[in-house]
Amino acid sequence: MSRTTTLTATLAAMLIAGTALAQGVPTVGGAPMFPERNIVENAVNSPIHTTLVAAVTEAGLVDTLASAGPFTVFAPTDDAFADLPEGSVAALLEPRNRDRLVEILTCHVVAAEAFSGDIVGMINASGGAHPIETVGGCTFTARMSGGMVMIEDEQGRMATVTQADVDQSNGVIHVIDTVLLPDAD
Repeated sequence: MSRTTTLTATLAAMLIAGTALAQGVPTVGGAPMFPERNIVENAVNSPIHTTLVAAVTEAGLVDTLASAGPFTVFAPTDDAFADLPEGSVAALLEPRNRDRLVEILTCHVVAAEAFSGDIVGMINASGGAHPIETVGGCTFTARMSGGMVMIEDEQGRMATVTQADVDQSNGVIHVIDTVLLPDAD
């Protein structure tokens, strides 16, 4: 076997192995989400979660979400933040509103690892609506609608899980299309 043939065979094997590896790694917004990385490490790479990353940073929650967990994070996209009333995100990012920002962000976090199958099982076992207790003290309600997991916040707004089961080293992320809000004060 010639050196060129051996090199070609080696490159082909590497490409096949790389493809197999890539197929096992989910993407969010086109960016790979590596299961051996933690929630923060993967979120920073997601091009559709830049607002969430900025908010987590401003709220001082980076170290918490990079810790051992386990956590389930319902991660709103940039479009979800853009759907809030005009000026809301900018106001939340102001230092004087840090407590409210922390409250909102921690209401997207559950102190347990719950994949979609677990959530669907809890919904079914609870007769179609299952309460979700969050780190931020919110109680949301998980339901099924049209085969999709839906999360109702304390203001009656509904978020759809648009991408489930993004495995992380310290938990799991479920991408959602709406920012979940605590009860209005």
